Amino acid sequence: MSAPTQQSADGVNAPDDADEELTWLADRRRIETIEAISVGAMARRLPTLVVRAFRLGWRIDRFSVALLLACQVLSAVLGATGLLATTGTIAALFGPGRVGDKLAHAAPSILVIAAAAGARSLLGITIRTITIHLSPRISREAEAAVLRATVAAELTAYDTAGYNDELDAADRGADVCVDIVGEAQNLIASVASLIGAAGVLTVLHPLLLPLLVLAALPQGFASVRAARVQFLANRATIGDRRIMANLRWYIHVKRNADQIRSDTMGDFLLEKYEHVGRRLDATSRRAALQSARVSVLGAAATGLGTALVWAAMLWLVSTGRMGLPQGGAAVFALGAVGTSLHGIVGYGADLFRTGMYLDDWSTFLDTAGGHRLQRGDRVPEPPRRIAVEDLRYAYPSSERTALDGVNLHVERGEILALVGENGSGKTTLAKLLSGLYLPTAGSVRWDGHDTRDLDPHALWHQVAVVPQDYARWPLTCRDNITLGQPAADGDAAVLRAAEASGAAEVVAKLRRGLSTLLAVEWMGGEELSGGQWQRLAIARAFHREAGLLVLDEPTAALDPRAEHRIFRNLRAVAQERAVVLVTHRLTNVAVADRIVVLEDGRVLQEGTFSELVAEKGGRFRELWDLQNERSGLPAQRVSPSCENEGPVR
Repeated sequence: MSAPTQQSADGVNAPDDADEELTWLADRRRIETIEAISVGAMARRLPTLVVRAFRLGWRIDRFSVALLLACQVLSAVLGATGLLATTGTIAALFGPGRVGDKLAHAAPSILVIAAAAGARSLLGITIRTITIHLSPRISREAEAAVLRATVAAELTAYDTAGYNDELDAADRGADVCVDIVGEAQNLIASVASLIGAAGVLTVLHPLLLPLLVLAALPQGFASVRAARVQFLANRATIGDRRIMANLRWYIHVKRNADQIRSDTMGDFLLEKYEHVGRRLDATSRRAALQSARVSVLGAAATGLGTALVWAAMLWLVSTGRMGLPQGGAAVFALGAVGTSLHGIVGYGADLFRTGMYLDDWSTFLDTAGGHRLQRGDRVPEPPRRIAVEDLRYAYPSSERTALDGVNLHVERGEILALVGENGSGKTTLAKLLSGLYLPTAGSVRWDGHDTRDLDPHALWHQVAVVPQDYARWPLTCRDNITLGQPAADGDAAVLRAAEASGAAEVVAKLRRGLSTLLAVEWMGGEELSGGQWQRLAIARAFHREAGLLVLDEPTAALDPRAEHRIFRNLRAVAQERAVVLVTHRLTNVAVADRIVVLEDGRVLQEGTFSELVAEKGGRFRELWDLQNERSGLPAQRVSPSCENEGPVR
């Protein structure tokens, strides 16, 4: 499930394939760039990340973001006011005079402290409520953005090494978006509290603040290093986590459940899962130990720095350079500043790590993993003629040419059949005709216009495809036929398509007809057989008002009666469409106006059914004879009880 790897000079696993080597080198360069990030770089980047976080929120809910920022500013002002009032309270309580007079002088400051504390508590509740309300919405929007970018990527992206890793990294970035607003607002809150407390501390004695900042720096270095280590470990294990996700899907999905049991593959797949899990655990364990070592060193250095700060404060008080009331207020201010500094370091490191994931997300959105659709904007009409000229196509992950020097055409009202042995290029050619792929060289032209110059979405509106592996959407029967694009006459058109494909019999047997949910795993859902699903897949193509109809092995799962019905109705369906039929069943291509025989990506023969059957020594005639000739097969087994009675007839 993963690409073969070889050991590189530095001991890192590197892919064998040349394309994957390029992907690996590009990713390695990115990792080296991340490893070079310093605390200074983090400090410079944090404002950008905070702005990015609130821009995401601003697109979702402007009022909530504005209220969140206002609450943060007000909370910081109240925090500084409370600290200043604390200084007045301590000065009043430790000053000369009677106890009653001291309390009277301290009462206004105490009221200010209480009011500020109460108001900050209410603001904190408001901030948390807004964050809880806003964060999931941002995460959903980030996930939706990835989905939009995925749909906007060329189909060949899935054939390109490294694309799935980029997609998984973008998904991870979307996942962490749920945290970014909370981390950003926590960082802002810490900065705001620091500004207020630092101002008070500077007024009390200017020496204390720089000492406290120096004490917090080691923890800052450690936090950045730990965040970097965790991110790199996560990035390095993307492939393994995707393998585990795929194995989970293959093991528990109903589609494979019978084969897992009949092939006794359960233990084998579970061992694969455990093996990859152990490899993943080893990487995570190394990252955790490395982070722990860095954090312990940072905590130790920060502890020494904090001790130095307190020693300096005691020295200032004991030498008379700071009065006792100021010293008492400094205790509170030091606590507030220390908490704010640790908050900045901790939340800053969290936001920094989230920002690295967010980079993967935003990079994918900008380029769709490097495969964003970049074609023309011409809107095609239903094609009258589709022509292939000197066509060549090679898959991105393969050095072998799938199609080479192909020339052919298909016109409206015509049925063109593509036949050939496995790997001859039939399905690839069908995807090029329908604009799902673009040629490596040569051209596919719709009414003279190169598919590279056509708007892809407008082109696909003119295409109806029944692929070999058709989708079984967990939707109603109606939606499985209309695909969310109902015709003007609604269910009447659905039923006409169902009748033409033989799916009407399927619909008639469903509990709620067209409204039946076709997903047995959901309450009220029903399951269909493979042949019934194939009838629906053909019905959705017949229902679609498209100028090109592509049928790739459309009757592989159908019984003879259903198959006969499809081909009996195909000529009527083809009256207003160009039809391309891909099949191995050569008896079915008798319905075609022309047949193209492909071999190793080249056109070997072309002609009508009668012409190709009559051409002795031709490839079509060879395949026809092999498919219909049974004289060379082994004789029927003779039952022991009938040995003397001749062969069983």
